[in-house]
Amino acid sequence: MHDDSEWRADGDRNQVIPVTGVSNREFLERHAQPGRVGLSGGRTLIDRAICRAERRLDGQRQWSAWSHAFVFEGRRIDGQHWVIESDIQLHRRHIQLGVQENRIDKYFDGALYTTLAVLDFGLAAAQTTRLLSEGLDLAATHARYSLRELFGTMLALRHPRLRGRTNLFARERSLYCSAFVQHLFRKAGLDLAPGVDMKNTTPEDIARAAAPYTMWRLER
Repeated sequence: MHDDSEWRADGDRNQVIPVTGVSNREFLERHAQPGRVGLSGGRTLIDRAICRAERRLDGQRQWSAWSHAFVFEGRRIDGQHWVIESDIQLHRRHIQLGVQENRIDKYFDGALYTTLAVLDFGLAAAQTTRLLSEGLDLAATHARYSLRELFGTMLALRHPRLRGRTNLFARERSLYCSAFVQHLFRKAGLDLAPGVDMKNTTPEDIARAAAPYTMWRLER
């Protein structure tokens, strides 16, 4: 995992603000704004597998803190903040696989989502509108979550020469979480990971974005 001093080593362009003594709910409700990016990590097998694979992006081979990325949509008529994300949701016998809208209360469980951060890239209003419009269009047209593309990204992490090339398992209208976030930001005119194929983008790439940001990071 990364400590704050390591994050700040990137230079003055990024500001990391540690937040302590609050719950997931308090943290997210305080910092959620339309167009901001959320990062999360957890203790499930898939979370740990992704964080372990991302160690190849770190000079010290430390595991990443991040296994999932999403975009805040804003507060809606129900008074709740919502997010747009590409994810796998299991609700009893119903499986929701792909780009979808969810309330941020999904992330309130601190035992399930053990690490959280919110990134503000300082988007202009027009960029935020463009980004969210593209996300809503992908949700409405049922863009899929691609497990096979995720495996392609894992392979590219093992063989860095593949990172800038088309994902070996790329499919039409398929995006896993961080590839979805990168796609939206490119639509808004901002490339978070230059030189990395969109469908090889990891949550750690988002956390190490080339574009300047302010990050609020929840610390326990």
